[in-house]
Amino acid sequence: MFIESSVVCSDAMSDTKATVALGFDFDAVSIWLHSFEFLESPTKHSRGVFGVDVGTPRMLDLLDRLEVPATWFIPGHTIDSFPEMCGEVYDRGYPIQHHGWKHTNPANFETREDEKADVERALDSIQELTGETPSGYRSPYWDYSKHTLGIIQELGFEWDSSLMGHDFEPYYVRENWSADPEKAYDPGTETDVLEIPVSWHRDDWPPFQFILGADSQGGAPDEVQVFEMWQAQFDWMYDNVDGGVYTLTMHPQVIGQAPRPLYLEQLIRHMQSKPGVEFKTFDEIATEHK
Repeated sequence: MFIESSVVCSDAMSDTKATVALGFDFDAVSIWLHSFEFLESPTKHSRGVFGVDVGTPRMLDLLDRLEVPATWFIPGHTIDSFPEMCGEVYDRGYPIQHHGWKHTNPANFETREDEKADVERALDSIQELTGETPSGYRSPYWDYSKHTLGIIQELGFEWDSSLMGHDFEPYYVRENWSADPEKAYDPGTETDVLEIPVSWHRDDWPPFQFILGADSQGGAPDEVQVFEMWQAQFDWMYDNVDGGVYTLTMHPQVIGQAPRPLYLEQLIRHMQSKPGVEFKTFDEIATEHK
């Protein structure tokens, strides 16, 4: 049963038992630009615009009311297309981190130069909006090309949140790995880029975002059941992983659809009710692990 709680986290426990990192991928229209069908569809674009005009204000108001931090991963395309709303995110105290420029899967760039140019263009968009250089990178589509790690190292990123080598514990990204099918897997060597891992099982897009004709599209989900799953994952981490980090990935155009903000509030209040739980930005988590 999905539990609603109005109890706040106890001040009696000074040590952090568990950390929650709320992440919003503010893709807006950019995520709909990568096929001709979507490019020509105002209906598809309107779903991204909903995330700007409706979903994001709802999420900002919810975060403010609950007084919890969150990290916003915003493509440069969103910043350049909707600077006022992106500025509102920043002005209300929520850090903006890197999420590509036009939300292109890094594996789809033809050359290293093309991929690096996209990353640099997004850096320029963020710096122009905030006056700051982002410390963290989140790959569009949570994928890497063979060049991605080298590019983010070259450009000075301190942490990443795209990979899935753990569920509730940060770790260091490895380089020079080998996946030759004729040989044993070589995991490579650790870099100094900290990974704050993600999971498709803690992401609102797969269960909630209907895409007509998609191979993975199933029936309409039991929405409460999805939030129950997220709560059960958090509770398992809380009970079994000392100092665990729970990342939750949301998209304003998805999580902002009613009545999901209500369910999200119930989930956050449940987390707040547990002694020793702290909500932190991804950058705060990275700083603590360095």
